[in-house]
Amino acid sequence: MRKGYIEATDKVRRFYADVSVTQINGGFGVSLDGKTLRTPKGAPLVLPSRGLAERVAEDWSRQGEVLDQAGMHATRLANTAVEAVAVAREAVAQSFADYAGSDVLCYYADSPAALVARQHGLWSPLLDRADRELGLTFVRVEGVIHRPQPPQTLARVRELAAASDDITLAGLAFGMSLFGSAVLSLGLQRGWMNGEEAFDLSRLDEAWQEEQWGVDEEAAERTARLREEAIFLERWFKAAAQA
Repeated sequence: MRKGYIEATDKVRRFYADVSVTQINGGFGVSLDGKTLRTPKGAPLVLPSRGLAERVAEDWSRQGEVLDQAGMHATRLANTAVEAVAVAREAVAQSFADYAGSDVLCYYADSPAALVARQHGLWSPLLDRADRELGLTFVRVEGVIHRPQPPQTLARVRELAAASDDITLAGLAFGMSLFGSAVLSLGLQRGWMNGEEAFDLSRLDEAWQEEQWGVDEEAAERTARLREEAIFLERWFKAAAQA
C-alpha cells in the first residue's frame, strides 16, 4: 500500500481567526492572527515564493472548528522541505533513486489482454519520453517478479533529484510515495501531465479491478483522498517553479 505522511490523530481546536501571507527574512511566511507560523522545531517557516506561502495559508484558512491536520498537505510538505530535506539532501535524493528501482510504470500485467494493452498504450509513451528527454532508460517487465534497473538509470534519477531545490525535492519525494513512480513524479513536476492524470496513470491495475468487480465505500474514500493529494502536488510544483 502506498502511503504519504503519517496522519495526525490528536484533535486540535482552531485557535486563530485571521490568516495572512507576509514577507519575512527575505522570503514569505504565514501569519495566524499576526503571529508568524513556525516549524515543529520552532523556527519561522520561511518559503521562497508567495505562491508557496499561499498554499500553506490555504491549509489554515479552510479549517473548521477542529483542525484537520492530516489534510494540511502544504504545511507538512513545507516543514519537511525546510527542516528535513534542507539538512539531508543527499539522503533524500538517494532514497528517491532507490525507490525508482521498482517504478510501477515498469511492471506490466501479463493478462488480461485488455489491461496489458491499456498499460502499454499509456505507460510506454511516458517511459519513452523519460528516456528521450531525461536520459532515463528503464527495463520494462511483464509480471510482478522484480528485475533490477540499470545502475546508470538510477544514478541519473539521483542526479535529477539532487539538482532540484529543497522545495521541489520534497515534492518529488512526496510524489514518489504517492504514485510509486519516479517517472510520474518527475513528469508531473515538469508539466507532462496534471495531478489527476498522474494519479490515474499510477493505478491502472486498481482501476481495472474496480471496473470488473466494483469498489467499496472505504476504497472509494481512500482513492478520493489520494487524488486530492495528487492535485495538491501539481499546485505545489507550479508554486515552486515561481520561486
